[in-house]
Amino acid sequence: MDQTFWTYFFVVLTFGLYIGIAIWAKAGSTDDFYVAGHDVHPTLNGMATAADWMSAASFLSMAGLIAFMGYGGSVYLMGWTGGYVLLALLLAPFLREFGKFTVPDFVGDRYYSTAARMIAVVCALFVSFTYIAGQMKGVGVAFSGFLGVEFNTGILIGMAIVFVYAVWGGMKGVTYTQVAQYCVMIFAYTVPAIFISLIITGNPIPQLGFISNVRGEDISMLQKLNTVVTDLGFLEYTQTNKTMFDVFAITGALMFGTAGLPHVIIRFFTVSSASAARVSAGWALVFIAILYTTAPAVSAFARLNFVDTVHEATYIDGNLSDIDYDAQAAAIEADGGKPIPRWFKEWEQTGLLGVTDKDGDGVITYSAGENNEVTKLDNDIFVMANPSIAQLPGWVIGLVVAGGLAAALSTAAGLLMVISSAVSHDLCRRTFFKKMTDKQELMTARGASATAVVLAGWMGMNTAQLGFVAQVVAFAFGLAAASLFPIIFLGIFWKRMNKEGAIASMLFGLISTFGYIYYFKFVNTNPADWWFGVSPEGIGFVFMFASAIIGVVVALMTKAPPQEIQDLVEDIPIPGTRHSHGAVDEGMAPMPAAE
Repeated sequence: MDQTFWTYFFVVLTFGLYIGIAIWAKAGSTDDFYVAGHDVHPTLNGMATAADWMSAASFLSMAGLIAFMGYGGSVYLMGWTGGYVLLALLLAPFLREFGKFTVPDFVGDRYYSTAARMIAVVCALFVSFTYIAGQMKGVGVAFSGFLGVEFNTGILIGMAIVFVYAVWGGMKGVTYTQVAQYCVMIFAYTVPAIFISLIITGNPIPQLGFISNVRGEDISMLQKLNTVVTDLGFLEYTQTNKTMFDVFAITGALMFGTAGLPHVIIRFFTVSSASAARVSAGWALVFIAILYTTAPAVSAFARLNFVDTVHEATYIDGNLSDIDYDAQAAAIEADGGKPIPRWFKEWEQTGLLGVTDKDGDGVITYSAGENNEVTKLDNDIFVMANPSIAQLPGWVIGLVVAGGLAAALSTAAGLLMVISSAVSHDLCRRTFFKKMTDKQELMTARGASATAVVLAGWMGMNTAQLGFVAQVVAFAFGLAAASLFPIIFLGIFWKRMNKEGAIASMLFGLISTFGYIYYFKFVNTNPADWWFGVSPEGIGFVFMFASAIIGVVVALMTKAPPQEIQDLVEDIPIPGTRHSHGAVDEGMAPMPAAE
């Protein structure tokens, strides 16, 4: 059985599982649709949170980034890991105590303002759509690389699957689907890593193989990789050409952006209590760590294998369907040469990998500078390509494809829940149509999800100019860090923060960060002009502080919040004193009307 059979087998099997779960867990109420009825077990919720959190950026793109950026790519690993810890310990339990299951709902009630709620909806939609564009690109990469379909066709297939289980099942269907997706994802990520670690170092544990000696040689794997890449003119793998401030800024933007991500925050409302949210967060961190501690090893193995198989390989011209690859490769080997590997030709057909024979000698040169003949190299392909590069069995390759799709679809579904709840709950029921029934709200939520799927697919088809998956996702984190994190943090821990300060903070954070990203990605692409040397991926960290300062200053210059709001804020950090505001707790003071 070949690679194609196994790819179709695992993709069809997992997609059928997801659809089956969605039918089994159909949402019958708004409570089911938004927060899965508040009754998900903390361990299962931790698994679903890990799947929601570890998107295509984590599964597909992060290892590719670290592989070709070396130490500089580790900002994504550090920022996302630290960010989840920050969210789990600092904000999630307190937000769960407050009892609002969407960020705009929290903002609207905490800042007693319809205007603040509306701006929070805009921020959440900006963040979510930017994030989901990266996920859809990941879907396109997975399908186009292994199922022989075009990039955009792959996105359309992914849209159809997400449509079924997100629109039908809501958060209840999404949650249990994400549990299954986590199992697929982590198995697909670790199995190839174990095989490749054994091949290169003889150590079956990738995390230890990463720092072990190369098999049969008296040199560590990282030392050999450093030697290999520097011989080709590249910077040492363990070095970076980023400024230290930019490294710090990107890491900070990813960390604090995590704490403002609506689709992650909402997961803590699917459990029954704040204590269950803490347990859930702990389990999620364990599940996330399994993949994140494996990623550096996968990255180093990919870079070493790529150089070994591509540099000084004889190129075979033409598409695989038009040439007799095996015969030409055998002829090259008979002459003592090294043929370009089959996996390279497969990915070349997708347009994500390509070469230009600059010197006309028919042999590929992979090096730094003008002599580099690998002229197209998309970082997002390397987790998917790694098993093929290492010549692993076809079933492993098929499993990795299913894992990559699980990663992209799980986060896309979580983001769709944020978008649908922002439209149906925060805009419609809480703002414009306050007499809407539960049934009408549920129908509106499903309609919003369906519309969001279509828009997300369109955005995924048009992400080429934005960059690779992790970079696109980093923009979403920067937007969240600058616009949502300051007002969530100040709303929980500073009772004097008022609606005027929140509105000013959100507007400044969103407009300044989006403007900077747009300008330096589409208008002026010269890194020398970056402010303070900070890249578009890291600017959200800088504007986060400016946004927080503006919010504090405006709050101090305007009227203090009503006393009942200040009392509410004082009670939020005390577990057990105030649970779901506006819910069933006895003795709960009514909220003032939003202006």
